[in-house]
Amino acid sequence: MATTPLIAVADATGLLGGAVARAIVNDPQRRFRLRALVRSPQSPPALALARIGAEVVEVELDDSTSTLRGFRGAHAAFAVTDFWIHGSPERELSQARAMATAARLADLEHVIWSTQEDSRTWMAPGDERMPTLMQRYKVPPFDAKGEADVFFGASGIPVTYFHAALAWEQLLGFGMGPRRAEDGSLRLALPLGKRPLPGIALADIGATVMQLFAEGAPASARTVGVAAAHHTGDELATAFRRALGESVMYEAVPFDSWRSLGIPGAEELGNMFQFMHDFSAMYAAHRPVEVARRLHPGLQSLDGWLAVHRSRIPSV
Repeated sequence: MATTPLIAVADATGLLGGAVARAIVNDPQRRFRLRALVRSPQSPPALALARIGAEVVEVELDDSTSTLRGFRGAHAAFAVTDFWIHGSPERELSQARAMATAARLADLEHVIWSTQEDSRTWMAPGDERMPTLMQRYKVPPFDAKGEADVFFGASGIPVTYFHAALAWEQLLGFGMGPRRAEDGSLRLALPLGKRPLPGIALADIGATVMQLFAEGAPASARTVGVAAAHHTGDELATAFRRALGESVMYEAVPFDSWRSLGIPGAEELGNMFQFMHDFSAMYAAHRPVEVARRLHPGLQSLDGWLAVHRSRIPSV
């Protein structure tokens, strides 16, 4: 009897890695086995994955030898880095290089690399639309991922460059959910302008990635982007109103105002949202709803997702 293919998932207790890990272990068809690559095997999320059947392996993604140990013997891998853990694009580049090298040495059949656009393809370093950060980046959470695409392209391993829309869960963090104003009203203050923002639930990101693994490795490198919907700020506020049962007004925060909030990550987020706004046609086109729906017919709407997660909405 053929052995069920093993998928190695980097950062399996993180945001995107965790979504993919949960999709694999909760798959009713049990199409894959999960090897969860984690920094802390004794952490509650890692132990929870172990209890439901995952093989949990301690891996330091900065170290190609450690990463190779995590990839060796696997059929395929989901490669991802998380800028928000350490705030270092250079560290993301180091981790991506280590994963691409390990994928080649482990002779994987398919790698799905969770990437983003390198904003510097559209904006030169001296472009004055937004400040340059960390000497050479416009959008640090995106740019290093896009720059690292070349590592996977050079690996010789069949690769899928995966572009996910903003996870709706992120709207409940970073101070981005509805907030109670002094007059008692609820305001959704975000730096979105009037253009639509592609979004999707984390569970649906996991489901689309798992389906890409199920469909098999591409004959040549390909790019796949997913979103469940493209909503304007006003539409997001309307969805929150329906979920909360009271008025929620959208307030378009100027990008410079967001950058000057003085909280960790404010400048990076301000630039990220401005990039998604200023290059909205391109950014949305790279994340078509129809692709996500083909991969996962059970795609959730924002209204449906908010109904399930209503208790997590920080409407205080």
